[in-house]
Amino acid sequence: MDTNKIKEFLLELQALIVERLEQVDGKPFRRDEWQRPQGGGGLTRLIEEGNVLERGGVNFSHVMGDQLPASATAHRPELAGRHWQAMGVSLVMHPRNPYAPTTHMNVRFFVAEKEGEAPVWWFGGGMDLTPYYGFEEDARHFHDVCRRALIPFGEDYYPRFKKWCDDYFFLKHRNEPRGIGGIFFDDLNDKGFEHCFNLVESVGDHFLSAYVPILERHMHTPYGERERDFQAYRRGRYVEFNLVWDRGTLFGLQSGGRTESILMSLPPLVKWRYDWQPEPGTPEARLYSDFLRPRDWLTE
Repeated sequence: MDTNKIKEFLLELQALIVERLEQVDGKPFRRDEWQRPQGGGGLTRLIEEGNVLERGGVNFSHVMGDQLPASATAHRPELAGRHWQAMGVSLVMHPRNPYAPTTHMNVRFFVAEKEGEAPVWWFGGGMDLTPYYGFEEDARHFHDVCRRALIPFGEDYYPRFKKWCDDYFFLKHRNEPRGIGGIFFDDLNDKGFEHCFNLVESVGDHFLSAYVPILERHMHTPYGERERDFQAYRRGRYVEFNLVWDRGTLFGLQSGGRTESILMSLPPLVKWRYDWQPEPGTPEARLYSDFLRPRDWLTE
């Protein structure tokens, strides 16, 4: 198990994604290195008030310690008393144009070690899409790239990870999905280290081809105050999920991660309304009826 090899891949992936998104936006990403008092640190790459991206971040982190948060060991008691390290790349992009969707992607590795015992390790990650105005061609494209990222490793991965994504990115208190899904997986350690690492590399390497064509298709679409208002309202759902349900946010905060880097996933402008419903027959209503429900995008 070569953790340096994983770290090298993650840093190269971060640099590649930032370089491509800077080409799309036309403005540079800020660079912010940070250290964690308990061990480790990271590199945050952030853009705010870009030409295309209202806010976006591509974060690398590599943190470690001798004691995991109680929330982690409660579910995995075998991790208690082990030295651990976690590393990954996590990104969220919030375009300004309401017709361009928000996206999230992350790939990560965790290992906990104890002298005289076998290490406990796994990979996790995935990518998903959160549109404000739905387009079938975008959903089909995104899911097709997700499938192509996984198909070399086994026919069962895409349908399994798609369902996992639909189930995970779901706001239970709203009884609605966050977006149109993608793929999500955690605790991946079957078929050996190399198999799992290669799968995670493929997921990371396919992100740009999944998202950038969609972003470029919509980033210059004309819009008005109505669309921006609806985008801000739907962004509220994104905030609710990240602060209430997301395990990565919780782990980062509980393990002493850098708060600014963890919360860079939140959009800059958000609105909430009391018991609001879209007017029937509008594009806003169609998001709920046609997109915010489980669908097999590749066969329908």
